[in-house]
Amino acid sequence: MRLGLAAAFAALVVIFAGAAAAQSDLKAAPVVKVESQTLPDPVSPQAGFDAMKATNAYLGQLKGEARKKSDSYFEGGYVLLLVDALYAVVVSAILLWSRISAGIRNYAQRWTRSRFWQVPIYVIIYTLLVAVLTFPLTVYEDFFREHQYGLSNQNFMQWFGDFGTLFGVNLLATTILLTVIYAVIRGAPRTWWLWGTLVTVAFLMLGATIAPVYVAPLINHYQPLKEGPLKERILSLARAEGVPATNVYEFDASKQTKRVSANVSGMFGTTRISMNDNLLKRTTPDMVVAVLGHEMGHYVLNHITIGITWFGLVFFVGFAFVNWGFRFLAGIFGGNWDVRTIDDPAGLPLIMALATIFLFLATPVTNTITRTTEAQADIFGINAVRQPDAFAKSALMLAEYRKLDPSPWEEFVFFDHPSGRTRIYTAMRWKAEHLNDPDIKNGPVSPQ
Repeated sequence: MRLGLAAAFAALVVIFAGAAAAQSDLKAAPVVKVESQTLPDPVSPQAGFDAMKATNAYLGQLKGEARKKSDSYFEGGYVLLLVDALYAVVVSAILLWSRISAGIRNYAQRWTRSRFWQVPIYVIIYTLLVAVLTFPLTVYEDFFREHQYGLSNQNFMQWFGDFGTLFGVNLLATTILLTVIYAVIRGAPRTWWLWGTLVTVAFLMLGATIAPVYVAPLINHYQPLKEGPLKERILSLARAEGVPATNVYEFDASKQTKRVSANVSGMFGTTRISMNDNLLKRTTPDMVVAVLGHEMGHYVLNHITIGITWFGLVFFVGFAFVNWGFRFLAGIFGGNWDVRTIDDPAGLPLIMALATIFLFLATPVTNTITRTTEAQADIFGINAVRQPDAFAKSALMLAEYRKLDPSPWEEFVFFDHPSGRTRIYTAMRWKAEHLNDPDIKNGPVSPQ
């Protein structure tokens, strides 16, 4: 027994001794130094973006003859602004000094003894006569000049048909408005200019309400935009921004012009989203939505009411100027014109001449009012749609008939919309502040 235990113990000793000897032969594995580094993020296609460089690159896409043509068309409007004003004053002077205006009033008096009804009779004849006298200038500006710059698609008879339709609407509106204003003058001869302003503002609101629904379809055919992703995208944007429109309309402006346009118009339940077929044919879906985002901005920001309010203040000053000017000039020349008092409809040419002079001098003010709301709508649309490059491309298209890069004073005096440079830079400046947003980072790359 003891011999067996001793043998077992001896075996264990041998085993452990062998294991120890084997362990002493093991060598440590070589150690390799491993360096770890953080991989750089993938280079964004928008890296190094510069808003001003992108703006200049977009502006550089319109050059050569196209740029000269655009500048020439718009700069010609500077001259026409003065020509139109002088022409209107000369026509008024002819009607007054020849006593044609007094003769029209006498004719109206022979028709009726009612001073109220004498006014619409006079206004209809006066408006028709002025339209005839100014027709040569109208044809040049609205027909020949548009063809000269490749902006019109109409022949003369097509153009004249639209002109006649709109003239009929304007004749009706002018007759109603002036009849009411002359009634105000007779009722409040000393403060008529205050009440006349309120009447004019009310008519402006009425026009903004009914024109999109009842006037615009007189010269263009409106139809619902066909169902599809673009229409749903537009309506989704409208719902998101609180625009109460349930349909999107397309109208056939291509029969008249090559210009692109769209609008969200109306108020008091007549709101509608409309775009012309040129916008659909000549632009991409992103550009269409970018343009309509701008137009929805006008509605959401309540620009119709704000614009009418600001223009109401301009009219307030204008009516006060007309009241002063009429009394001053009629006191000197009234005997030559057979016009003595401001409630005499024969004095309408003098009122129109004074209004023309006032609005001509107020051009920078009225343009600034409109241009400011347009700039606000630009920013709204870019924020709502988040397509700065699509908006920039749309602004570039407007350079077909609007100078792209004017001097600051030109933009202040003559532009009722922001210039192309201003609008594109607005979009690129917005993009520069959103480069890390996933949709912008992975979106279109702007030219640099």
